Amino acid sequence: MNKTRRELLINGCKLFDLGLMVAAFMLASLVRLHQSHTVTMAEFFSMRVKIQNFLIFALLMLVWHLIFRAFGLYASHRTSQRNRELGEVVAATFVGTLAILAGAIIFHIKLVTPVFLCVFWPVAMCALGASRLAIRAMLSFARKRGRNLRNIVIVGTNYRALEFARRLGTHPEFGYRIEGFVDQEWQGMETFRRAGYALASDIEHFPEYLRRSVVDEVVIAVPFRSMHEQASRIAASCNEQGITVRVFSNILDLKATHSSTDDEEEDPVITHASGLAGGWPVFAKRVLDLVISSISLVVLSPLMLVTAILIKLTSPGPILFRQERLGLNKRHLYVYKFRTMVADAEQRMCELEHLNEVSGPVFKIKNDPRITRLGKFLRKTSIDELPQLINVIKGDMSLVGPRPLPVRDYNGFNEDWQRRRFSVKPGITCLWQIRGRSSIPFDEWMELDLTYIEKWSLWLDLQILIKTIPAVLRGTGAA
Repeated sequence: MNKTRRELLINGCKLFDLGLMVAAFMLASLVRLHQSHTVTMAEFFSMRVKIQNFLIFALLMLVWHLIFRAFGLYASHRTSQRNRELGEVVAATFVGTLAILAGAIIFHIKLVTPVFLCVFWPVAMCALGASRLAIRAMLSFARKRGRNLRNIVIVGTNYRALEFARRLGTHPEFGYRIEGFVDQEWQGMETFRRAGYALASDIEHFPEYLRRSVVDEVVIAVPFRSMHEQASRIAASCNEQGITVRVFSNILDLKATHSSTDDEEEDPVITHASGLAGGWPVFAKRVLDLVISSISLVVLSPLMLVTAILIKLTSPGPILFRQERLGLNKRHLYVYKFRTMVADAEQRMCELEHLNEVSGPVFKIKNDPRITRLGKFLRKTSIDELPQLINVIKGDMSLVGPRPLPVRDYNGFNEDWQRRRFSVKPGITCLWQIRGRSSIPFDEWMELDLTYIEKWSLWLDLQILIKTIPAVLRGTGAA
């Protein structure tokens, strides 16, 4: 599960938990009223609408929330045991019940009696426990069927690494796909091979392995006392290419990462993520993508229809051009654009390589002979990019983010720091788009992408979207 979806699930759980606690409180109150007539139904509802009682109840909900956080109900339970999570629920609801008792003593709440507490705690405990089991069941169902999987590479072939791999292998509900192991030859390698696992790479060639593989996470399980230097290089390489790093111990001195702790059953691990920080801002970014893209498709549909007709009338070939490019963590995706070149443009590219006018591995020619007359106008006005709104709605791209690069261009990368741009979703526009587009040298383009990742905020996205409009109207740097 990516950071945005996880934060959405956690915040939804927080609200749902408070709702369950309120429902348990209401049920216990009704049982208490039915059992004794010391407080009438009218008095009960009268109590709830008083401002003082409302503030007391709001304070109680805040205390419940803090208790649930303190007991780890919102920590990652992806690989933790079910009984452990249920134990946390039992303990948290018990302390939450004690909080009600303390509040009743301090504020002299007659409603709270032993009968009330004996009803409230079991109801709250069962309700929260059942909700956790339901969430685990839904996530497990999805992961066992190949959804929400994360590709993981384990660095190390020692006993600890093998035990971790076996645990992941016997629990498909965790949602991890082991791509392989990374290590150098040592005396225990024969034991590793007998276990039936494959060595994906040695430590020396590990950066090259990352460059050509789809990897979401790397778990470092080598002994840090004897291999600290190698482990640090591995972690730095992952950091440089925007790959999430997990370690079982020690804190690595990594820059430009967001650190967090997770509970991997018996082993606490530290996570260093190089992409966006996550949380509600990232969820809001996705909502913004969906809303703006959907509205734009509706508003611009007449223009897109006219464009499609003109393309069909002015040159032979398909209306849309579909090209394979690299997205988040180098996943392959197909990007859609209005066709602006002749139908066999990609086949003719080799003939024009010597005319390339830009630095780096990308290919651009101002007066490319493959571009149609209509295509020049579509490129200058960026109308050819409009079908990528479909990619945004699908979730392959965002409105704002580093441009998705063709596989050919990526194969020309010669610096690992440039690969960190793939740690976030690609976008239709970014800093490169508003600061000169194709007129910017390749290295400066890559630096702008990393600046966007490091300084990302919703406000920055909005600024880029607003500044993209005049940049497109001017047509500066378009090619």
